[in-house]
Amino acid sequence: MAENNTDNTSQATSEVTTPSEPIKNASKLQLDRPTDFKFHLAYEVYSKAWDHNSLDSVRIKLNELISSLANDENGYSDFYAQMQEYRRDTGGFRSGKSRIETSRKRDYQRTTTRNDRNRRHR
Repeated sequence: MAENNTDNTSQATSEVTTPSEPIKNASKLQLDRPTDFKFHLAYEVYSKAWDHNSLDSVRIKLNELISSLANDENGYSDFYAQMQEYRRDTGGFRSGKSRIETSRKRDYQRTTTRNDRNRRHR
């Protein structure tokens, strides 16, 4: 009876040491498709996020996201929504235009003449 207990414990420990899922490798996937513009941009986002994050768990998640996009399991909007937490370049898009403040012609003339007068008497 003591023999049966030792056999059961050895079987239990061997089941614990061998995980049911294989350990995933956290290496950068080379899935870039330069001819597909949308996928190429998504791969660039993945690549930058990969370079900025050093945790294996994050890198595995990034690999899952890009591979699901490559297999057409998720759309681009889902991909970018899930990538948002891993990106660091989320400054958003800003146009090159700046706000122009205007004034009436008479107000402009008054301020310029006042400034010129003050400069002359300094």
